[in-house]
Amino acid sequence: MKFCPKCKSMMVPSNGSFKCRKCGEVISANIAESLTITSSAKDREITILEGKIDEGLPTIEVACPECKNKKAYWWLRQLRSADESETRFFKCTQCSYTWREYD
Repeated sequence: MKFCPKCKSMMVPSNGSFKCRKCGEVISANIAESLTITSSAKDREITILEGKIDEGLPTIEVACPECKNKKAYWWLRQLRSADESETRFFKCTQCSYTWREYD
């Protein structure tokens, strides 16, 4: 699948080249090969909150595994495929220890 370098819409094959469905941009097949983008599961990034970034997050009463404090920030993150549930992360409001809840 190829995407237009100008408007980012999907391009379709047309007479040995690729044509944008939206703006009509045409690129040759050999240039289109250099525009191919691949991704793998190894490229994923996991968000870790540091410093004062966590101040606006909701809090919950849960025991910290490290210091036994009863309050932590929490957030959700989709780590696996879309048909699986999100993972909930916690960060202690006292010692800043971060952990996750497994289903």
